[in-house]
Amino acid sequence: MSAAAATIHIVAAVILDDRGRALVVRKHGASRFIQPGGKPEPGEAPLQALARELDEELGVQLHADAAIALGTFEDWAVNEPGHRVQAQAWWVRVEGTPQACAEIAELAWVPLRPPHSQPLAPLSEHHILPAVAALATAR
Repeated sequence: MSAAAATIHIVAAVILDDRGRALVVRKHGASRFIQPGGKPEPGEAPLQALARELDEELGVQLHADAAIALGTFEDWAVNEPGHRVQAQAWWVRVEGTPQACAEIAELAWVPLRPPHSQPLAPLSEHHILPAVAALATAR
């Protein structure tokens, strides 16, 4: 294995409820919660990939025109040991009620700031949720 960790590129969504809590998901067999989203397919635009993943994982429809780019964040992957994960993240609005579908075992709504009440992936806890918390505070 090389010294450089392989990087997995994903798209991630922050969906807030009416109380300002963020939706996080836990995959089957995983112990930590992550943002909904996933890996884009070859030639798929980031928001297209996010719309597809949110439909597959949660059964909701993305309002792509209202998506706010939060930035690109990187940290250690929780579901692929020895890998880094780099996420293009968006604060999004969706239509429908999120439900655990496909590889998702459980959903949880967590506060944007600690304590989060659930074990989160470093990418969510240290990068994505603080970014949306800062943006939400500025609005």
